[in-house]
Amino acid sequence: MASKGSEAMVSNEMGDLDGDSLIMHRTGRPGKIEIIASKPLVTQRDLALAYSPGVAAPCVEIHKNPDTAYDYTVRGNLVAVISNGTAVLGLGDIGALAGKPVMEGKAVLFKRFADVDCIDLEVDTKEVDEFVNCVRFLGPTFGGINLEDIKAPECFIIEQRLREAMDIPIFHDDQHGTAIISAAGLINALHLTGRDIKDVKLVVNGAGAASIACIELIKAMGLPHENAILVDTKGVIWQGRTEGMNQWKSAHAVRTKARTLKDAMEGADVFFGLSVKGAVTKDMVRSMADKPIIFAMANPDPEITPEDARAARPDAIIATGRSDYPNQINNVLGFPYIFRGALDVRARTINEEMKVAAAEALAKLAREDVPDEVDRAYSGRRLRYGPEYIVPVPFDPRLISVVSSAVAQAAMDSGVARRPIPDMAEYRRQLSGRLDPTNHWLQSLFEQVKANPQRIVFAEGEEERTIRAAVVFRDNGYGTPILIGREEQVREAMSTLGITDTTGMEIHNARLSTRNATYTDLVYGRLQRDGFLRRDVQRMVNQGRNVFGACMVAMGDADGMVTGLTRRFPECYGDIKRVIDPEPGKVAMGYSIVVARHGTVFLADTSINETPSPEELATIAKQMVKNARTMGHEPRVAFMSFSNFGSREIERIDRIRKAIRILGSEEVDFEYDGEMQADMALDYELLKSTYPFTRLTGPANVLIMPGLHSAHISSRLMQALGGVTVVGPVIDGLKKPVQVVQMGATVSDLVNHAALAAYGALSRKR
Repeated sequence: MASKGSEAMVSNEMGDLDGDSLIMHRTGRPGKIEIIASKPLVTQRDLALAYSPGVAAPCVEIHKNPDTAYDYTVRGNLVAVISNGTAVLGLGDIGALAGKPVMEGKAVLFKRFADVDCIDLEVDTKEVDEFVNCVRFLGPTFGGINLEDIKAPECFIIEQRLREAMDIPIFHDDQHGTAIISAAGLINALHLTGRDIKDVKLVVNGAGAASIACIELIKAMGLPHENAILVDTKGVIWQGRTEGMNQWKSAHAVRTKARTLKDAMEGADVFFGLSVKGAVTKDMVRSMADKPIIFAMANPDPEITPEDARAARPDAIIATGRSDYPNQINNVLGFPYIFRGALDVRARTINEEMKVAAAEALAKLAREDVPDEVDRAYSGRRLRYGPEYIVPVPFDPRLISVVSSAVAQAAMDSGVARRPIPDMAEYRRQLSGRLDPTNHWLQSLFEQVKANPQRIVFAEGEEERTIRAAVVFRDNGYGTPILIGREEQVREAMSTLGITDTTGMEIHNARLSTRNATYTDLVYGRLQRDGFLRRDVQRMVNQGRNVFGACMVAMGDADGMVTGLTRRFPECYGDIKRVIDPEPGKVAMGYSIVVARHGTVFLADTSINETPSPEELATIAKQMVKNARTMGHEPRVAFMSFSNFGSREIERIDRIRKAIRILGSEEVDFEYDGEMQADMALDYELLKSTYPFTRLTGPANVLIMPGLHSAHISSRLMQALGGVTVVGPVIDGLKKPVQVVQMGATVSDLVNHAALAAYGALSRKR
């Protein structure tokens, strides 16, 4: 195991991103995936049902009817990502084992975007026969196979042979994923330019797996064979050429006088690039037809930059593979949802009809009105159908219902579905509710901050983790980090970390600041009747970085603040409240977001109010309802206790009952009930069967805790036990956005809370 010293060295040598990635991958449980039991295995009977002797019953049923494996096992929601590591990202042939982190990453995307369970398999062979047999013999385990990062031409042979040998979906994403997303973009680009696919001239540069898949799918959509010119490193693939040819290239050879990419580009309507940086020049773009369509998809750098393409032809529609330009051709728009639809109808294969359906669904979705939450996430440009928005963005929550249902319908229509879906409208509703909206909201938060950068104070500016977090904050485009500390010490720490670029960052020494007198006036005006002398306040501003940072925020010199790395929460918050007051009508409180496998639960107050009054409890509930709705949840509020609906008569419970009566008198627009124990709140069947009079219509997702002791213990306990992700505590209810991390927080924690502060500032400006 590497030491912390070696981690720092990695960061110095490889940069923050690479170094932090290595740390992330090996911290805690190494890697990115794990297997979790989906059924309780606590009692002897649980074990008897899950394994011997009870497990014999589903085995017998599957033996009688193999299709019942989908009913009794995970097969119907299990995909394997399989590679031999011969074409890994831009790294080339690095071998099966070295490619494993990529395959694990692909498995994570399957789960995150489509709730598809996925495991990675790295097959250590370059022999086609060995690879095919290995995968074929594992077929009974999986509902689908995603081939990944296999070099051409072997990938064509492997996929074809596996499709012939197996009766489950086989999908090589490097080929078909790219083809489907680019086809969706092409559909809309043709629509915007008034073209018919039967009449356009297409040039494809690059003759690898993705290129050939693109040209084949577009031909399946109606492009005439003779209208497509394929170009490789040796030039145009023309009928009669023998050099560097194979059967897959030969299938797309055409009669043409063009011999070079430059020749082929003259008069072309559409260019698809899946080749190398700089392959296309401005002159080539100028030679294209009116309103040219240019998909420069080489990664990480396109064949021609959008800036250069637009300089040559302002009327061009341009797409790339990069997220920092409009119209990103991103495979994550396709493969999770394609498999979701294929698995749900138990498809025998993924055929051309399903691919076309996915492309058409994506194209249609881009033409629809974009929901406000998606628009906000990508603000800075309005997401409206047009030349700079021809494909949806990856974090559009509608993708799972739109694309998956289209794929499922195409599978049924083409006769490859073994379990047709009788009610597609209901199926789409189920898909929409399959993913927890919290993840989408968190991503949306970061995108909104990126589009509207803010000035955020990092109060503990001399700490190495704080400095690294500030660099990440800046590099991600979230805004300007303001480090509070002695400049010499801050720069020395930066030098140790290998950070030489300090542009876009500020360092403020509290003692030497020209704003000291103003800040002292502010704080002294607030504390002079609390026994503080002016010299006490002066010392507080000069030496207290939290006080100084809070003053910057209060006076508008910064938009928000993050602290807490080296000091306990009470000390940090005590300094902050000397400067910043709660918002009128609100209670300053902290809440934690608990993201579990089966949904998100909010806990409050987890950080500030030791024993909230009934009025404070009612206000906290209303604030949490607003927060939950902002994150896409319909709140069901439960007031927590060790008592259920009056089963214990003590004074502490009376506070909770009074809070409930306050809400009752206000006729609020959300569900609430209590007091109740945690198991009742989270197990709706238990709650309803025991207390049929409950006002709740489902399990509670907002838990209002009776006091700080229970709230803090609960949130920390869940965090320590694992199995859930706990975000927070997030401070809410102050006039200015300030966030306090837990002592010992990671770089990611600091960045996340800084982004939360930035988001809070942005929300107040709207």
